[in-house]
Amino acid sequence: MAWAARAAAVVMAVVSPVLVAAAMLISAGIPAEWRLPVMNTPLSAAGVTFPAVGAFLVAHRPRFRPAWLMCAGGLGGAVYDFCQATMLASAARGDLTSAGFLRLAAYAGWAVSGLLLEMLLPLYSPDGRLPSPRWRAVVLLGAASIATETARQFVRPDPPAEGYPFPAVIPNPLQIPALTPYIPAAGALAWTGILVTLPLAALSLLLRLRRADPVGRRQIGWPLFAFAGYIAFMLVGIAAPELTWLSIVWAALIPVLMVFSVMRYRLYGIDTVISRTFVAAGLLAVVGGVYFGAAALSSLMVSGYDQVAGLASALLTGAFFQPLRRVLQRAVDRLLYGPVGDPRVLAERLVQEVRRGDPAQALAPVIGVLREGLAVQGIAVEVTGGEPGHQVVSTVSGQVGDSPREVPLIWHGERVGRLLVGPPAPRRFPAAHDERVLDTLVPYAADVAHAVRMAADLQRSRERILAAREEERRRLRRDLHDGLGQTLGEPAMTVTMARLSLKTSPKAADGLLRDLRSGMDAVTGDLRQLVYGLRPPVLDDLGLAAAVEALAGPDDPEGPATAVSAEGDLADLPAAVEVAVYRIAQEALTNVRRHARATRVRVELRREPEVLRLLIEDDGVGLPPERRSGVGLTSMRERTAELGGTCLVTGEPGSGTTVEVTLPVPAAGAASGHEPVALSPTHQAG
Repeated sequence: MAWAARAAAVVMAVVSPVLVAAAMLISAGIPAEWRLPVMNTPLSAAGVTFPAVGAFLVAHRPRFRPAWLMCAGGLGGAVYDFCQATMLASAARGDLTSAGFLRLAAYAGWAVSGLLLEMLLPLYSPDGRLPSPRWRAVVLLGAASIATETARQFVRPDPPAEGYPFPAVIPNPLQIPALTPYIPAAGALAWTGILVTLPLAALSLLLRLRRADPVGRRQIGWPLFAFAGYIAFMLVGIAAPELTWLSIVWAALIPVLMVFSVMRYRLYGIDTVISRTFVAAGLLAVVGGVYFGAAALSSLMVSGYDQVAGLASALLTGAFFQPLRRVLQRAVDRLLYGPVGDPRVLAERLVQEVRRGDPAQALAPVIGVLREGLAVQGIAVEVTGGEPGHQVVSTVSGQVGDSPREVPLIWHGERVGRLLVGPPAPRRFPAAHDERVLDTLVPYAADVAHAVRMAADLQRSRERILAAREEERRRLRRDLHDGLGQTLGEPAMTVTMARLSLKTSPKAADGLLRDLRSGMDAVTGDLRQLVYGLRPPVLDDLGLAAAVEALAGPDDPEGPATAVSAEGDLADLPAAVEVAVYRIAQEALTNVRRHARATRVRVELRREPEVLRLLIEDDGVGLPPERRSGVGLTSMRERTAELGGTCLVTGEPGSGTTVEVTLPVPAAGAASGHEPVALSPTHQAG
């Protein structure tokens, strides 16, 4: 039953730390001659943390095998620790017989802990199943090896007195003298099996890691990191016994890492832990070496000036810190993620690919580099914010999935599109590395997205200009042929008829001439309409400044008060500039009347050296947060772009709107003045 399983796990979680604590108290009272060089071992730490974490996992998943291995293995470590301390205390009191039985109990605890924690736990991590049925042979080999070594310890004879670490030999109460000749062979066979089983258990995690998907890789990475660290610290402890405490501390942390593997692997990226661990260790080692080396060298060169030596070493260490951190981070990235591990290398590749490609097709190399660097199944870039109804979408091969990650593309504060990142592809841990890749490459992607949008807008503008030109030619041809051509043909016939009837019927001729006069007035009107379609006549009649003033219209009490001012010489502007400024001002004022609900409008024309500026500012409702360019704004920007200028439309909600147009023009021959000329202090425009 589930409640019985949870109760058993809780009992083990309580008993194990109590046994370890009791062992520590007993060890404190053991005489020095009966103490071991290291009284606390990794099994002591295992007895404290493994059963507690195992009980926690059992509470959530009662049938989870690794949780029970942790509980039972930790309890075995606590039994070993307690029996060993009690054995030494009994021997110190002279009760060697009890000490002999306690030694056997300690070996039993060691056997249980070693088999369950060091052999079976890696094999059954992280999902509670073996990698395949063939790994049952490894389980049997480990169990047989541990059982053989335990049996050997139970039946072996007493060790010789010489070289024994204690004042007296602790006897073996179960020794069987008849088996003495076989004891060495049994020990060699048992330890051979143990030394084979332990690497195979670690190898099982490596094989799982290689075959797993990205989520499984991250889950398996935690136990692999835990056991690899334990092996490393054990080797350090063997080489330097004073550092045995490192393996003890790490053994206490292994079950915590196992919890991440089982329950929180989606939240905590193992690659982040590995990366930061290696970077921190490298910084600690190198910076410490530099600090102490600089301090020693400074002490030798300026002996007696300890403060100077300390200051010199601190300054040198600070100078090394940041460059060293970047070097170590790039090295770890390449170690974890391969050739695409360094985001700077990806950025350089991206720049080279963009330079070689067509601006209109520049998104393809960007997506290729991003997909390789992020190792995902698909990437899509949507370029938005251009003309209404137009959206450039480029997607690589593969699928971004139903819920891709969205990364906005910002160019100089303006959102030009978004990057959609699909699910990760099978590769080593992509969590923390992806953030560094995105931080490095997204600005480049935003620049390219803006360039693609501009290229697309330019192409559509060219197409519209060509279409508009041909449509204008068609209109002129139709008006000239069907309108003005026919109108001019009728007066010619009228003149002929008037000549024929002039002598015979002067009165009829007079009527024909009057009709001719009316026809000529119609021709004049048609010509004026054609000319107006080519260029607003008001520009030639009044000039640019007065024409813009005329756009304010007649006084209207319900309209905004419009003030128009001009500065500089506006008389020698190119015709194209005059028409563009007039049409932009006309469109902007129309938008103000229709949408702004403004009370005041200020229009300013200013001629500067090689630049003409047009400013239209109102105090209306401003622009909405999520706006799309309409036909009017698009037309204004296109007219400006055709002349190589800039058109900025800005405004916050409730703070009015500002249209600022800058057009390049030749330098004025002679400025008419630098003071603003008020053309109309207050006009009411409807």
